Amino acid sequence: MDVALGGTFDPVHDGHRRLFKRAFELGDVTVGLTSDELAPKTRSSDRQVRSHDDRKETLATELEPIAAEYDREFEIRKLESPTGIATEPQFDYLVVSPETREGGAQINEIRHERGHDPLEVVVVPHVLADDGDIISSTRIVNGEIDEHGAVRDDK
Repeated sequence: MDVALGGTFDPVHDGHRRLFKRAFELGDVTVGLTSDELAPKTRSSDRQVRSHDDRKETLATELEPIAAEYDREFEIRKLESPTGIATEPQFDYLVVSPETREGGAQINEIRHERGHDPLEVVVVPHVLADDGDIISSTRIVNGEIDEHGAVRDDK
């Protein structure tokens, strides 16, 4: 099975790791990593995002041990549009977080228009930080929590 997953992944955190693990449980994974141009447009807050090349290197380091654990292959491709790679015919699954579930429906509409089978959209629940709120890259960048959801005392 071929699995699509997309995001900015800056910084990578335990919520992302949950997405990655679920994707590798399903099959070989292609990650669409937002381009430098797309990344700011997908953010809910205006913040600096590291370059695509830097994010790709970090992401590959994160994915390698998970792929090995599940004996799977992975590829990282540049994502130029929000629907990106998942509209391509080879994919069987799309792994998403709860806030991107609607994007899965939009992708399946595009796939239908192109004569492709629909993807099974797999929604992976958020990982909560120690304070009960979700772990997010924005909260990490803002210094509220670390990548594992521990509340920072120095904030």
